[in-house]
Amino acid sequence: MDTTDKGTTVKDNVNHPPHYTVHPSGIECIEVTEHMSFCVGNAVKYLWRADHKGNDIEDLRKAAWYINREIERREKDNLVTISKQLSLLEEEQIKKHPGFHSKTEPFGW
Repeated sequence: MDTTDKGTTVKDNVNHPPHYTVHPSGIECIEVTEHMSFCVGNAVKYLWRADHKGNDIEDLRKAAWYINREIERREKDNLVTISKQLSLLEEEQIKKHPGFHSKTEPFGW
């Protein structure tokens, strides 16, 4: 809410929408979410406003969608990290044992 030059209070749906400024702490949603990744921040945004915008179930579903997307992204990132670690281990084994090739001898037999 903002105050006009005549002292009346008006809603500011662009800069400070009421459904993002209702938290009892006085903190506005964006003050928290701007420090998060995109998907996590959006999930928090939808949870924050769920009881104040008019369609709580839809907002909760949107939050769940962003949470699931973030989980998928992190799982993919974890797989890439694990794959890189395995490649490094393989390189170490090849350096230690020049005749060893995991693709043709996966157990070193």
